Amino acid sequence: MRLRTFGRLGWKVSEIGYGMWGMGGWSGSDDRQSMASLELAAARGVNFFDTAQAYGEGHSEQLLAMLLKGNSGKRIFAATKVPPMNRLWPSRRGVPLADVFPRAYVRRYVDISRSNLGVDTIDLLQLHVWEDDWLDSGELAQTVAELKREGWIRAFGISQNRWEPWNGIRAVRSGLVDAVQLIYNIFDQAPEDELFPACRQNQVAVIARVPFDEGSLTGSLTLKSTWPEGDWRGTYFVPENLKASVTHADALKPLLPAGVSMAELALRFILSNPDVSTVIPGMRKLANVEANIAASEAGPLSAELIARLRAHRWDRQPTGWSQ
Repeated sequence: MRLRTFGRLGWKVSEIGYGMWGMGGWSGSDDRQSMASLELAAARGVNFFDTAQAYGEGHSEQLLAMLLKGNSGKRIFAATKVPPMNRLWPSRRGVPLADVFPRAYVRRYVDISRSNLGVDTIDLLQLHVWEDDWLDSGELAQTVAELKREGWIRAFGISQNRWEPWNGIRAVRSGLVDAVQLIYNIFDQAPEDELFPACRQNQVAVIARVPFDEGSLTGSLTLKSTWPEGDWRGTYFVPENLKASVTHADALKPLLPAGVSMAELALRFILSNPDVSTVIPGMRKLANVEANIAASEAGPLSAELIARLRAHRWDRQPTGWSQ
């Protein structure tokens, strides 16, 4: 497994990380299968695992706790997130920090996550939604400093709202955040414009999420795709989005090199960018772990193919269904 430097923290993290949302409560999740996949990933060199208290109301964190306990001899980095107090994803413009991440609330949820993870100190604490305006009061900086001083967290980061790479540049430049988690993939190339240069300049780590565009970049999505009742993807892939996503994904298929799957292409596009510290695909099955690690082992894409993929950038604006 190739390792990359995690910003100014200097951590050596696996370039393939592990996104744990799916095993926190998506339809089809199975704890035994999830744990087998987690153990395989750790055995193959994956050492960065990203979860959140909101993933199954702590269930995903508890699964990670079992992995940490069973691999105490390995350096595994655990990242988690505090859910917004108003439970609104994404955050809303103009809503003050006091309504979303007040000091006492953040401290309470950090303690909940420490208990769920079975650790005294969380490697990376992130806020699950973000607004740059929250920097203005200074309260958040005081809260973060307090949590670090008391040894509750080692590092602090933010998880950006979907399709808003501009909303976080102030945070990166402020010196407050050690890492920023964002959507970056073949379609969502906008972070390259301003956010990545800001992260590079300020030595802020980049965690790339949604590498497969919630499934469209696996190449398996069709106009007839459906999901079980209550599955989040059913509310995201509304007819308008499903049709557009399938159309954009189908346009990529002629570019696939021989023997390369759409999912491999998607991961290798991200890993071809040295600004990315780690990418965190969801991996609920052993086959997913093997395939994603193989994509890392295959190395970067050619400059010629990267140039052709640039033409498939798809700039989107947040909507009621984009969440």
